[in-house]
Amino acid sequence: MAFRRRTKSYPLFSQEFVIHNHADIGFCLVLCVLIGLMFEVTAKTAFLFILPQYNISVPTADSETVHYHYGPKDLVTILFYIFITIILHAVVQEYILDKISKRLHLSKVKHSKFNESGQLVVFHFTSVIWCFYVVVTEGYLTNPRSLWEDYPHVHLPFQVKFFYLCQLAYWLHALPELYFQKVRKEEIPRQLQYICLYLVHIAGAYLLNLSRLGLILLLLQYSTEFLFHMARLFYFADENNEKLFSAWAAVFGVTRLFILTLAVLAVGFGLARMENQAFDPEKGNFNTLFCRLCVLLLVCAAQAWLMWRFIHSQLRHWREYWNEQSAKRRVPATPRLPARLIKRESGYHENGVVKAENGTSPRTKKLKSP
Repeated sequence: MAFRRRTKSYPLFSQEFVIHNHADIGFCLVLCVLIGLMFEVTAKTAFLFILPQYNISVPTADSETVHYHYGPKDLVTILFYIFITIILHAVVQEYILDKISKRLHLSKVKHSKFNESGQLVVFHFTSVIWCFYVVVTEGYLTNPRSLWEDYPHVHLPFQVKFFYLCQLAYWLHALPELYFQKVRKEEIPRQLQYICLYLVHIAGAYLLNLSRLGLILLLLQYSTEFLFHMARLFYFADENNEKLFSAWAAVFGVTRLFILTLAVLAVGFGLARMENQAFDPEKGNFNTLFCRLCVLLLVCAAQAWLMWRFIHSQLRHWREYWNEQSAKRRVPATPRLPARLIKRESGYHENGVVKAENGTSPRTKKLKSP
């Protein structure tokens, strides 16, 4: 990993060199952008990487507020924060996870899962706090009607747009990290599945101007995922500690129900009752029957797939548990052999010959016939 003292040097720009120094390379690129802020000639280009673009002034009753909408320049900002995320990923891995895993002495399989859960615990915890703050300050929790009223939500506050850009940057950075972290081939398909799911849902909410609904759904999803990966970390530390898994199993089903209810309420009922239902991409309006059905189908299919995987894993876990219990019951207890009674002749043994107690032979003497 980056920032680590290395005893072996690799050829410049070789595969191993890039893998072991990818965070340092990203840090150099970020530093070049920050240095560009110091000069007037390059400052405008540097701001294109750092700050969200497409800002507009919206008049209000008291003054004017600055809002943002999306555009192609967002890709440049996302690219910059991908490198920021790679650096933070390396810092967490080097200074937190590697030190803990050395004390636990995990196997290769558990070590890979421990690193995955450790990174996601940090990300989900940060995202839950950030998302909850945005939802509360914008008033989306206190006014559920705001999830579909005044659609399309083209004009976004700064913190909402910046949150979505950082979310997209994180899940895009997870793709090259599969190569940099040398993830096992058996784990790559599973990780690609949830990475692509997050990218499709976050990008869909951002591009279809469903950012308010997307924030609520991400808050629910990230809370459940944080609990799961936290339970897995405790399990790796102590295999007898499975209490958090029971709590996660109880919360998981409730979260699926809440996500489906909110999606149907906002998209199926809220947007369906809006007057403006014309397809107009220039104005950001996608409130048509076809688009609503596609969104609901995507959300319902994703939740059904997650629920199926959850039920399948729980059944497999219970099956393994009952097999272990039945195997313990079938093993018969080893019977104790009764002590064999050894009939000893009177007297004692001397050189394999039984002697009488008075020193004479115990055998009867034969009488000589006269």
